[in-house]
Amino acid sequence: MLDTVKAKSQTETATPHPLDPLTAEEITATCTLVRAAVTSSENCRFPTVRLEEPTKHELAAGGVGRRAFALTLDVTTGEAIEHIVDLGRGEIVGRKIIPNREAPYGQPPVMLEEFFKCEAVVKTDPGWRAAMVRRGLSDKDIELVQVDPFSSGFFDKEFERGARIVRAISYFREHLQDNGYAHPIEGVVAVVDLIGGKVIDLTDVDPIVPIPRKKRNYGAHELTNPRAGIKPLHIEQPEGASFQVDGWKVDWQKWSFRIGFTPREGLVLHQLAYQDGARRRSLIHRASVTEMVVPYADPTANHFWKSAFDAGEYGLGMLANALELGCDCLGNIRYFDVPAADNKGEPFVMQNAICMHEEDYGIAWKHYEFRNGLFEVRRSRRLVISFFATVGNYDYGFYWYLYQDGTIQLETKLTGIIQTAAVPSGETYKWGGMVDDNLGGPTHQHFFNVRLHMDLDGGGNTVTEHDFVPRPWGDDNPHGNVFDTTTRVLSREHDAAGIANGQTGRFWKISNPNETNSVGNAPAYKLVVNPSPLMLAQEGSYVRKRGGFATKHVWVTAFDPAEKYASGDYPNVHAGGDGLPRYAAKDRNIENADIVLWHSFGHTHVCKPEDFPIMPVEYAGFLLKPTGFFAANAAGDIPPDRNSRSVLARASNTADESCCRASKS
Repeated sequence: MLDTVKAKSQTETATPHPLDPLTAEEITATCTLVRAAVTSSENCRFPTVRLEEPTKHELAAGGVGRRAFALTLDVTTGEAIEHIVDLGRGEIVGRKIIPNREAPYGQPPVMLEEFFKCEAVVKTDPGWRAAMVRRGLSDKDIELVQVDPFSSGFFDKEFERGARIVRAISYFREHLQDNGYAHPIEGVVAVVDLIGGKVIDLTDVDPIVPIPRKKRNYGAHELTNPRAGIKPLHIEQPEGASFQVDGWKVDWQKWSFRIGFTPREGLVLHQLAYQDGARRRSLIHRASVTEMVVPYADPTANHFWKSAFDAGEYGLGMLANALELGCDCLGNIRYFDVPAADNKGEPFVMQNAICMHEEDYGIAWKHYEFRNGLFEVRRSRRLVISFFATVGNYDYGFYWYLYQDGTIQLETKLTGIIQTAAVPSGETYKWGGMVDDNLGGPTHQHFFNVRLHMDLDGGGNTVTEHDFVPRPWGDDNPHGNVFDTTTRVLSREHDAAGIANGQTGRFWKISNPNETNSVGNAPAYKLVVNPSPLMLAQEGSYVRKRGGFATKHVWVTAFDPAEKYASGDYPNVHAGGDGLPRYAAKDRNIENADIVLWHSFGHTHVCKPEDFPIMPVEYAGFLLKPTGFFAANAAGDIPPDRNSRSVLARASNTADESCCRASKS
């Protein structure tokens, strides 16, 4: 049985909570006020419209009014302005012009209408059309060419400084649903001035590399020999889901939190807390993925500049998918529709943008005591809150998991289509892996950064760094088997940026030194860092300057409402140096303070034939696990249960082989 329930529209809520996403009515009110205040309403676009969130302290003080943030762009002059709108008073209370023409520059994110504008500009450019003709394409072929606008990066070229540009690469197609990534047009890159509406630089490399023509399509209608023998697998909850939803607030298995959504980050979790007996214990005030960057390791014309900041340059939330019941999400599903603003400031609804459901997750805990026949096993269940974003060729899933034992996990799922490069016959691709005839996939990296505004048991929090180290031989280690755990308190921002070390099992603990747990220590959670690369681009390179957050696995900063994003506010065509390296350089106190924990993690991708035409999902992420936060196993109160729909996969099905029975007395 598949079931789905839509979250109540916020337009039906008389008084939104201060952390709820903007309603459609609030978006209209915001954009109407701003449009009336700009120089030209006709040329005014809205790359970003979102809630201007109150701080933790403002929420605690009460009486917080609703405010909106609206970023405008004049599409004829390139002027970008931030506006803060007080929705209760119906007026603009803050206005700031973005100095995007001054070093280190930086532009608002690329808008959807600019994707189409870029293609139109490129296809009318005589130089680009001549480059296509040189590669054997007719006028009819040219009309079917797929033009991909790509955030341009920054290399301090004259045409980049203070400009609103994208670089455009092209792919041959025989028809509209032909997979263009199987047919890259190598050696042609157009730089498009989005304000001037023209190509301002064109690369056309010699010698010409022939366009690969082998078809690699993947649509179901082109699958000639589908796999057989897959029997139905149903996920059923005949009594409904175990969670309760009130607008954007969710309660599930002692967990409570609020769901948010922004154009840049997509899914946000607010006020994450766990009910521990009579206490509702706060854990994280706000959690979101604020940035990701994908640098490529090919130095040639089509690829060296590729280093897309998918959140800051495009917007993960703006590119969220409308999820499909029974395909993207299985079981008893709760969808959340998200009100949003289009580029002209008109409200629309992002249907099924967020999916929430429960999953079985194997064994939570188990023990068989053979001496007395005591046999106990409990199954784990987790709550899944997720969304998917498609950014050009790649698709990214962001899955937050909450477990019954108090564990928190973020898992990112990377899939979609790899970037490709044409390779001359008889040659091997130098900068990655061959994926098919005359087709290479450039080696690249994916880096995500999650921002966790910690709130462990309220009050001040402290982060400590720990390593396991062997104790030297001696009177206190006569057998050589003793090892110790070192502890380093991170007291200043400058010393807090850290790198994981698998050899020493390095981990980080977030604790509240103002509270005491059941054994006399500070209650804490542990950041479990999965094996993850760091940025491999050379020191001094522009991509490293712009993606500095990916040079460390862990950063800790003092909370500042102006420091929202790991790469800074405007990474698009930015010269670098912003974001976490700049925040941490302030060297503020972070011991027993209101802190933000930032974690960078990712994946280095060496492409292979199995990655094409569609890449199987790769996973990256981390966990936060209670460490002295609870007095005992928080999942110890799960009652025994037997799934009545489970059957034996053999002819005889008469024996009662329940593995979830209660203990024998």
